[in-house]
Amino acid sequence: MPSRERFRGMLGSARPRWDGAGRRPHGRGWRWWQFVLLGIMGCAIAGGTTVAGVIWYFSRDLPSLDLLQNYQPSLVTTVYSDDRQPIGQFFIERRILTPLAKIPPHLVQAVIATEDARFFDHPGLDYIGMVRAAWTNLRHGGKKIEGASTITQQLARSLFLSSERSYERKIRELILAYKMEAVTSKEQILETYLNQIYFGQGAYGVASAAQSYFGKDLSQLTLAEAAFLAGLPKSPSRFSPFTAYERAKKRQEHVLTRMLEAKFITEAERDAAVAEPLVFHRPSNEHLAPYFVEYVRQLLVAKYGETMVYKGGLQVHTTLNVAMQKAAEAAFASGVRELDKRQGWRGPKRTVDPTTLQPTPVAPYGNSLRSGDIVEGIVVKVAKDHFVVQVGAETGKLAFDDMAWARRVLKGADPSVDYVILSNVKQLLKPGDVIDVGVKRVGREGLQFTLEQTPLVEGGLIAIDPKTGAILAMVGGVDFARSEYNRAVQAHRQPGSAFKPIIYATAMNQGLSPATQILDAPVVYEQMEDGKVWKPENYERKFHGMVTLREALAHSHNLATVRLLEKVGIKNVVEFARSVGLTSPLPADLSLGLGSSSVGLLELTSVYGVFLNQGVRAEPFVIKSVVDSSGQILEVANPAPRQVISKETAYLITNMMEDVIQRGTGQAARELNRPLAGKTGTTNDYINAWFIGGAPNLVAGVYVGFDDRRSLGHGETGARAALPIWIGFMKEALARLPIVPFEIPEGVTFVKIDETTGLLDEEQDDEQDGGVVELFVKGSEPTQVAPRRVDPTDFYQLDQIPEGQPTVEGNEL
Repeated sequence: MPSRERFRGMLGSARPRWDGAGRRPHGRGWRWWQFVLLGIMGCAIAGGTTVAGVIWYFSRDLPSLDLLQNYQPSLVTTVYSDDRQPIGQFFIERRILTPLAKIPPHLVQAVIATEDARFFDHPGLDYIGMVRAAWTNLRHGGKKIEGASTITQQLARSLFLSSERSYERKIRELILAYKMEAVTSKEQILETYLNQIYFGQGAYGVASAAQSYFGKDLSQLTLAEAAFLAGLPKSPSRFSPFTAYERAKKRQEHVLTRMLEAKFITEAERDAAVAEPLVFHRPSNEHLAPYFVEYVRQLLVAKYGETMVYKGGLQVHTTLNVAMQKAAEAAFASGVRELDKRQGWRGPKRTVDPTTLQPTPVAPYGNSLRSGDIVEGIVVKVAKDHFVVQVGAETGKLAFDDMAWARRVLKGADPSVDYVILSNVKQLLKPGDVIDVGVKRVGREGLQFTLEQTPLVEGGLIAIDPKTGAILAMVGGVDFARSEYNRAVQAHRQPGSAFKPIIYATAMNQGLSPATQILDAPVVYEQMEDGKVWKPENYERKFHGMVTLREALAHSHNLATVRLLEKVGIKNVVEFARSVGLTSPLPADLSLGLGSSSVGLLELTSVYGVFLNQGVRAEPFVIKSVVDSSGQILEVANPAPRQVISKETAYLITNMMEDVIQRGTGQAARELNRPLAGKTGTTNDYINAWFIGGAPNLVAGVYVGFDDRRSLGHGETGARAALPIWIGFMKEALARLPIVPFEIPEGVTFVKIDETTGLLDEEQDDEQDGGVVELFVKGSEPTQVAPRRVDPTDFYQLDQIPEGQPTVEGNEL
């Protein structure tokens, strides 16, 4: 074998070398492989330099990873009722922050198997996955069939980057993913991802997703449900079970197969999960207590700011009683619908071509109609004694008898005069008319409907625990979606006679008694400023002469009340009103006696609470406590009731208001068969109707009226328009409370008096005598005995009267 030198010499002789002048140069030349090697090295250096440059360039303005280390996502603020039921949420992203340890293992495994099976094996970038995805996509003609984004990359994109599709964003994502893995643990990345990612239906994070889709806590999820959730992040809208159930089901089965391939589950477990039916939580647009929740939101924003309220994940515990709230909403809705029907039929909502009707589902996700539902329907046929109405895919009968109220047809804005009465309701509707109907009965005979219409009248209802001031129920209007204006809190309307108890309580406070006599007769006042004359009148335009204050309040005599106001003094009434909690401006004139000042329902109801609670005022409140996302208590309500008027004054006015219910304008409430006190209120032209009252453990107020302050219609008084709502609510609310009598203070005494004169009855122990028992603050009771009442035709009686003693004949002294 030739030597290495000889071999090189042989190669040299085979390839002559030449210098630049055409001479053969001296020395050895470059081989071809050396050029290749040099080229590769040059490309590597250039490539490395380019990559380094790209990394340096895109790393210059990368966001700080402090957000990952101190992860504080946008969280949901949840509002709870008094028994810890969630009643509302405030959020930018609906998310419930949950530690990894509290997330079920099968859900974690489902997400890993689906999104990043090599999550615990790669440094943030899955190079094997990239190659596999590239090859798969290449085999399918370059279409994107498989992605290679790791969980870390997805989290980097969600936390730090936009959803823009560009090479620049992708490069930043890769750099961030690698850095994230270098500074934090896999477990922290996984926990953050599971809380951050979007699952559709407004749900961010696995806990919120479990609530949104299944109405469950995470701990209650089955394997089948967990697999479904794990399949959503790729495309929540595409795999929504509410719009594409079959596609969503196939996605769930794919997730279960990936779990099987990753050896997270057995084949038997996969088959069982595939066979398990998925029952989804059906979202509802109906929310309990929307006006109450909005009132709470306003208070929170005013105190903590919008950022804390919408992103801070506060836990807000309130005073709302769910059962009472439901009763309030039902009673209010029923009452205003009945009032609206008395005003008259306004006609169909619209008319469509009946030949183009297509059956549609009656409600989302196959809900069936239930008795009591009020829904929109279309008249499709007129029969002998009924209309046939189509609601969704179902039809039913609307009997003429179940729409008799609509014979009164409104022709204008004033229901008192702008109406006509039809002789036959068959004239009211025709095929194609769109109307509201109530489901009267669901049975073998088919659906039976009643004719309904959406009320235009508004109003409010509020219920308070007078002992603590806790607001237990609140209705601010007919429909929160139609108007968010909270009439229970924000509206100020004239209360009419509902203001009178404040005047009579002022009189009690000054030493007068329920037995004090006042004249109820015509009176005229001349206003000095403009020379105008004011002539107040009673509701029935009748006069009752001398009456007791008890009688005047029970029957709401206006003339007696104006005279009483003049007697006790306007200034004193205003000062007394302020002491019991009224804050609205009050006019310094005698019209105050007829409730001419505009007040809020909440403030006036809380004043009645003072009367029913022995003169003790507890400021109304709705928030019991607020806790932040870390468990720190931010505030706790600390009710501090205080005595603002004497127990005696409070009891006297309460006892007088009991007579309003027992024999006055509020007699309809006697059906509740409880110790109750209250007062009706009606304003001029029937614009507002009120009733406020309650028991020692619950006070409630109701008012109804149009927002544009037009008449409710002739005869729509507080007793007719507002009191039925109050009764409907109290019947349900009081059923959950013990019967509590009004406590009689030690400073109150009972004395038998002559009702005509207000003086002591001569026969204090004679139950057959015509006197009445009345209440007095001790020390203020009468001491003079009333003259004996005699019948001038009874000569025997006349013979028994000592000479010189005065007598009462009939009603004259």
